[in-house]
Amino acid sequence: MSTQIETLEFQAEARQLLQLMVHSIYSNKDIFLRELISNASDALDKLRLEAFRDKELQVDTDDLHIELEVDKEQRTLTIRDNGIGMSRAEVVDLIGTIAKSGTAELLRKLKETKDTAASHDLIGQFGVGFYSSFMVADKVTLLTRRAGESHATQWESSGEGTYTIESVDDAPQGTSVRLHLKPEDAEDHLFDYTAEYKIREIVRRYSDFITWPVKLAVERTENEETKVEFETVNSMKALWARSKDDATEAEFNEFYKHISHDWTDPLEIIQMQAEGTFEYQALLFIPSHAPLDLFMRESKRGVQLYVKRVFIMDDCEALMPEYLRFVKGVVDAQDLSLNVSREILQQDRQIQLMRRRLVKKVLSTVKTMMNDSARYETFWKEFGPAVKEGLINDFDNREAILEISSFASTHHATDQTTLRQYVERMKDGQEHIYYLTGASRSIIENSPHMEAFTAKGYEVLILTDTIDEMWVSSVNEFDGKSFQSIAKGQVDLDPSDKEKTDREDFTDLLAWMTETLKDNIKEVRLTARLTTSPACIVGDSNDVTPTLEKMYRAMGQDIPQIKRILELNPDHPLVTGLRDAKAANKEGTAETAELLYGIALLAEGGELADAPRFTRILAERLAHTL
Repeated sequence: MSTQIETLEFQAEARQLLQLMVHSIYSNKDIFLRELISNASDALDKLRLEAFRDKELQVDTDDLHIELEVDKEQRTLTIRDNGIGMSRAEVVDLIGTIAKSGTAELLRKLKETKDTAASHDLIGQFGVGFYSSFMVADKVTLLTRRAGESHATQWESSGEGTYTIESVDDAPQGTSVRLHLKPEDAEDHLFDYTAEYKIREIVRRYSDFITWPVKLAVERTENEETKVEFETVNSMKALWARSKDDATEAEFNEFYKHISHDWTDPLEIIQMQAEGTFEYQALLFIPSHAPLDLFMRESKRGVQLYVKRVFIMDDCEALMPEYLRFVKGVVDAQDLSLNVSREILQQDRQIQLMRRRLVKKVLSTVKTMMNDSARYETFWKEFGPAVKEGLINDFDNREAILEISSFASTHHATDQTTLRQYVERMKDGQEHIYYLTGASRSIIENSPHMEAFTAKGYEVLILTDTIDEMWVSSVNEFDGKSFQSIAKGQVDLDPSDKEKTDREDFTDLLAWMTETLKDNIKEVRLTARLTTSPACIVGDSNDVTPTLEKMYRAMGQDIPQIKRILELNPDHPLVTGLRDAKAANKEGTAETAELLYGIALLAEGGELADAPRFTRILAERLAHTL
C-alpha cells in the first residue's frame, strides 16, 4: 500500500540542467544508456562491498546483474539492477538536487557561450549521469529499495521542474529506472531505443567492459511458443587486465568515460602491471580538460581501488597525491585485504610503494608527451597550476616536476618555455634563472624591475599563477642554476653597475630619505636595475613577497609587517632634482620623497596606505607646473 504522493521542486541548478537535457544540447543521445548502466554498475559494486563489511546485512550477492527490458507497445525502456538501492532521503538528495561542485560555474559558462560545439564540450566537462535520461524520455519513473530496508521509494518526473515521490511497500531490492521514450524518436531508426539491435550496439560500444552481466530481455520462439529470456550482451572483461594489443583505443576511451563520467576522450592512457613482491595492475587516464571543480576544496580526488577484481572504494586518495588529483583510473591490487579502510590505507606499506610508482609513471608519461607539443600544451594549459603544487609538497619528485613544467617568459610573446630550454639559452656567465611574479603578464612586462634585464637581453620567467608565489620560495635551483627574483636583493648584470650604485654624491640623500620614509621602508639605496623609471621597491633576498604576505594574512596567519627597500635610479631627473633640492634646503622635499615612494609602489601594482594624501600632493605639484 502506497503512502500519499508528495510533489517537490528540483533545486534551482538541477532545474536549469534538466532543461538543458530535455532540449538535448548534446548531440550523441546514445550516451544516456552508458550513464544509467554505469550507475547500476556502481550500485552493484557498493552492495558487494557493503555485504562484505556488514555481516548482518541480509542480502543475496550470488546473482548480481543489470537487466535491460523494452516494451515496444508502451515505448518504454527499463534499466534494472539488484544493487545497493537508495533510501527515500538518498533519492531526494541524489536526484532532486545536484550536489556536485562546479554546477553553478557550468551553467554560467553555458549561458555565456553561443557556440553549440563549445556547449557540448562544457557538458562533457561536467557529466550529468542520471539527468541524461531526459534527452530521450519525456517521463522517467524510478523505483528503488535500499538493501536492508523494507520500504521502497518511487520517484517520477517529466523534467519540467517538479517531481513526485512516494513510499511503496512492495518492491525488489535495487533500483529500476523506466524511461517513457519520446514519441518523435520512434520515427528515426538511429534513435529507436526499443530496437534490440540498437540496445546491443550501444552496450557493446560503451559498456562491454562492465564487470557485471548486462542482460537484455529478448523474445525467443520455440515450438510456436514465445518466451522472454535474458541474454548477457557484454563481455565483462576487466579492461585494466587487458593489454593495448588486446583492446582498442575506443574501448579504453569508453572505460574512461564510465569511471569519470566525462563525455570526452582522455588525453592520455597509462597502463601499468607490477609483478614480484606484490602484484597490481593499473589503468590510468589523463583527461583532455580540467574538471570545473579542480581548485575547489570539496572536490573528490583519487583513483578507484579494487582488490582481486573486487571493488573497494572510489576516490582512493592514498594512491594519488593532491597535485595529481585530476588523474582518473583503476588500480587492482592482488595482496591487499578486502576489509581495508581509508585510515589503514594511509599507513599501508604496499599502498605507499604503489603510490610512489604510480606518481613516477604519470610524471614520466607527461615528459614523453612533451615530444608532441600540441598534446603537452593542452595538458599544461589545463593542469599546470595543479601540477606546480607538487613543487611545494613532493620533495622526492621535485626534479621530475620541474622537468615537465613550462612558463611564460620574455623570450616569446605567446609560447611558453621549459626550464631546460631556458638554461640552454642562458648568457655566458649567467648564474641565475631570473623570474618575476605578478598578477598578469602585462603588469610584469611593464614593471620597472624589468628595465635593465630587457635592455641587456636577459630572459625572465613571467610567473602569474597564484601557486608561483609559493613554490619559488621553496625551490632553490634547477640543473645547478639557482632561481632569482628580479624584485629581490641586489642585481649586478654588468661590472660597471657597481660604479653606478656607489656614488658618494647621493650619500646624504639616501640617509635622509631612509629616515623620512622609515615608517614604510627599511632602506633607500641606488640601483642599476632601472633605465627609465625613477624608483622601484624590492625585497631582501629572503623576504616574503607582498602577495604572499597577503595570502598568509588571509589564511589567518599573523606575520609581522615586512618593510622593503626603495631603490633609486641615479640618472633620472626626478632623483637628481630631489638630491639638489635637498642640498639647497628647498621646501617640499619631504613630500617629493613621499611621491617618489608612492610612484614606485603603484608601478609594481601595490596599494597606497593613504591614497587621498598622495593624490592631494600630486595635484598640488602638477598645479605648480602650469
